[in-house]
Amino acid sequence: MELLKKIKETTDFLKMKGIDKPEISIVLGSGLGSLAEEILNPIKIKYDEIPNFLVSTVEGHEGQLVYGTLNGKNVLAMQGRFHFYEGYSLDSSVFPIRVMNSLGCEKIIITNAAGGCNTSFKPGDLMIINDHINFTLRNPLIGKNYEEIGSRFPDMSQAYDRELIEISKKAGSDLNIELKEGVYMWTTGPSYETPSEVKMAQIIGVDAVGMSTVPEVIVARHGGMRVLGISCITNMASGILDQPLNHQEVIETSEKAKDDFIKLIKEIIKNI
Repeated sequence: MELLKKIKETTDFLKMKGIDKPEISIVLGSGLGSLAEEILNPIKIKYDEIPNFLVSTVEGHEGQLVYGTLNGKNVLAMQGRFHFYEGYSLDSSVFPIRVMNSLGCEKIIITNAAGGCNTSFKPGDLMIINDHINFTLRNPLIGKNYEEIGSRFPDMSQAYDRELIEISKKAGSDLNIELKEGVYMWTTGPSYETPSEVKMAQIIGVDAVGMSTVPEVIVARHGGMRVLGISCITNMASGILDQPLNHQEVIETSEKAKDDFIKLIKEIIKNI
């Protein structure tokens, strides 16, 4: 089934379930899904019930859509995402972003758990993404382009919306939450980066590294959505500290940072 038909089928299904025209969409990364529990009057739909959706297989990802109100705005949250490293094709892993756009959403907040490459960072920090590097050199737009969705060659000079970044900084200041800002680099995973890869990332100006987000941002921008990206620094990247990395640490640090994360996102939503 071609992409446009799949998008329509899934959009029609979600509208039938009562989901329509979210003002803001949110993608919640590893360990950050608890924000969805703050959504009022929620409609929850498991991914395996949604036509053309994949199933999230990663610990820390609930695997459902949650629609309702948060700080007075209609929001649609992905409580868990799909990753290229799970064995899914890039175009299918970013399909939910297409559907959010089709539902009429114009703004999206994309979050992730990331390793800190910037040595001034510490686990638990929240970083506003101001740009990214696609270290994989893979792109979800490769293949047939549908002009109904977006341009064949979308501009990425301002992939992350500057006005949303400024709103986020003010929200952090108002809440007395210290926010970092920097460049995020996408690697495919699922293996963590080597110390030499992290050294290279530091040389080219990377502040945080992770296994998601960039393909979602590319597709969101292709569809004309305004994007805000936020990383939770859950560990220092490989080689910075003399210790092994593991996913359990990611989940545990996300849990510790969740209160500030929830407060920040709610304040941002109130002001955008």
